[in-house]
Amino acid sequence: MRLGLNLGYRGVAIARDTSLVNEAERLGYHSVWTAEAYGSDAATPLGFLAARTEQIKLGSAILQMPARTPAMTAMTAATLDGLSNGRFMLGLGVSGPQVVEGWHGVPFGKPLQLTREYVEIVRRILARREPVEFAGERYQMPYRGPGATGLGKPLKLISSPHNPDLPIYLAAIGPKNVRLAAEIADGWLPVFYSPERAGTVFNPILVEGFGTSGVPGKADTFDTAVSVFVSLDDDLERARRAAKPMISLYVGGMGAKGRNFYNNLAHRYGYGEAADRIQSAYLNGRTMEAMQAVPDRLVDEVSLVGSRERIADRLAAWKESGATTLLVAATDLPTVRLMAELVL
Repeated sequence: MRLGLNLGYRGVAIARDTSLVNEAERLGYHSVWTAEAYGSDAATPLGFLAARTEQIKLGSAILQMPARTPAMTAMTAATLDGLSNGRFMLGLGVSGPQVVEGWHGVPFGKPLQLTREYVEIVRRILARREPVEFAGERYQMPYRGPGATGLGKPLKLISSPHNPDLPIYLAAIGPKNVRLAAEIADGWLPVFYSPERAGTVFNPILVEGFGTSGVPGKADTFDTAVSVFVSLDDDLERARRAAKPMISLYVGGMGAKGRNFYNNLAHRYGYGEAADRIQSAYLNGRTMEAMQAVPDRLVDEVSLVGSRERIADRLAAWKESGATTLLVAATDLPTVRLMAELVL
């Protein structure tokens, strides 16, 4: 199992201190990943890190597809790929209706159709075999719909990417999205992944996706890159408390009632009653109550928390679950070093 470093939404703060990334590279971490919501974007910090690293791979986890046309994403990917001498990995996701429609001002629509078309267009652009023409339900290139001038023409990416087959990952936790990731992507970026439940909740769906991909042996090369919050602390209760704000934010506040993918996942894990309490408290402004409602058992399932010995013991489940890369969400050097010692 490989290690990655998940910097999350740190954005411009990365410029003030690159010690975590530099140490991760020195220790042999495979990759470093940045994210975006509605603050800093994920791509710009990776350009910054490309100039300050030499070997560690650089991943977006994720670029929001509704925020950019497929062509813009392909241009960004090709640029980061060139700046890093072929180290870029493109992580994509659809985000959720609240951000897509509330922030980007575009319809959420059909996320599965959008994803399928988006990935195909990006791959075609990066391959540079011919000027790109595409007639899909969501995207048309050239555009010929209402308001078009009729002057659009098929174009081909001007510059050649360092790696035209750069890996594409999809962030997904819903069954249909996970199946699609296994079918059309090179890797999968799950969050709040429970290794104990992977065999029943995720792995059968992945197998279905591999089967429809048309790629022999795809399961052997597919990268399940799991984000995991790590809190190193001999005080177990304090370590658990450090994990609960993020869990309560996502399960409770990342989506509307009835349309929260993370809340749905907690239900699928068997924590439905707790998930409903977390969401009710969070959406009514009682964030402390929401955090307190996160079960310790849920924290233990989806995080690595506690003493060095406890984390070392829990790692066995992750290694056996099918996870191939562990993206460590940590903010301190001792934790980054501990994970390298235990995994690498």
